[in-house]
Amino acid sequence: MSKERIIFCDFDGTITVNDNIVAIMKHFNPAGWEAIVERILDKSISIRQGVGDMFALLPTSRKDEIVEYAINNAVIRDGFKEFVDYCKEQNIKLLITSGGIDFFIYPLLKPFAIPREHIYCNASTFEGNTIEILWPNRCDEHCATDCGMCKTSIIRSYDANRYERIIIGDSITDFEGAKLVDTIFARSHLIDMCKQLDYPYHPFDTFFDIMKQLEAEPVV
Repeated sequence: MSKERIIFCDFDGTITVNDNIVAIMKHFNPAGWEAIVERILDKSISIRQGVGDMFALLPTSRKDEIVEYAINNAVIRDGFKEFVDYCKEQNIKLLITSGGIDFFIYPLLKPFAIPREHIYCNASTFEGNTIEILWPNRCDEHCATDCGMCKTSIIRSYDANRYERIIIGDSITDFEGAKLVDTIFARSHLIDMCKQLDYPYHPFDTFFDIMKQLEAEPVV
């Protein structure tokens, strides 16, 4: 019997054209956020700590502005609606696995027929003086990178003997997951990482590219 296809799809920079966290930080420009980004990139702090520290720079008094900006300035990548429909028609399980935050991910995905339980992301609370990020999807015992939203833990929860595991992504947060799957669809930084380790991948610009490749490849 052939395996069931399951797709783990990133959100920021993948479903959306832009990285929404970076866009929020650039627009509201709280003092110190760029230094935190540098520390994430040079791996002197974890992604979880860095994202939490960045949002802690933003006052909850500006909640409405921040949420409105995040939602109104995001651009959905071409073909995503058709891709969601395609996955449903082909009985492909589509999971959104994102290091982004619930206050913009849920509203932006609302127009698409994706069950809430198939969306994995970080949560947030605006009850204190600054935005606090919550971490409902932390690393399992096999991951020590303190991801915050651990994509590899979610991928590992789907048996490789039963599922043909496919990842779609663009950045450092997708790279560890890319090591575990059968097929990689990559753009931006994830392409560079795949090239460095000689991992096979399919580049994409739109979700139409991904559908075309999935159609061309037989199910494992």
